Amino acid sequence: MKKFSALLALLTLGTVAAHAQYLPGAERKKYMMPKKDTECPYVLNVTKNTEDDQEVEGTFTRLAYRPYSELLTEINELRKMNNWADSTYQRRFNTLPAGGALVVTMHRKGPKNADPSLLTVVASTKDGKQLMSQQLTPGTGRFWNRDLYMSTRTIPFVKTEQPGPVQVVITDDKLKQHFDYVVNTQQ
Repeated sequence: MKKFSALLALLTLGTVAAHAQYLPGAERKKYMMPKKDTECPYVLNVTKNTEDDQEVEGTFTRLAYRPYSELLTEINELRKMNNWADSTYQRRFNTLPAGGALVVTMHRKGPKNADPSLLTVVASTKDGKQLMSQQLTPGTGRFWNRDLYMSTRTIPFVKTEQPGPVQVVITDDKLKQHFDYVVNTQQ
């Protein structure tokens, strides 16, 4: 009976230790070398946060970067496709952010936990000079799958003096965790 109790305690402890990074305030695991994002070639994931188990646990957070040139190409193609008037094109052109845009996607358990206002995005250079700090706008998540809810926000990014790596940290106030990324900015 003692062996069974010890085995059960060891198994329980192992399970708790394996899921400790998902607890509020727990430190996220990091890759030895930043891993290239599968959907965005400009972003490198430093924190292990886009794996399948994070989707199940409800801690999935993804960052994508869209450079200015890509956004400009998109509105030029939309202009051709939709036969926009010059005023419509000018209005869209004037709203393009000079540094491109960041797209933050989060999956959380429950619609209240998928509120983007829980996230703060901070971008800084290698030297530690802060380029931007922004808390996302509030909202609720929409149903994604199982019991996960998804929220997506697009925020304008600052124009950097030279193209190159920028460190971006997304802080989740509810989970009390940080998600680290490296964004290779483009002109």
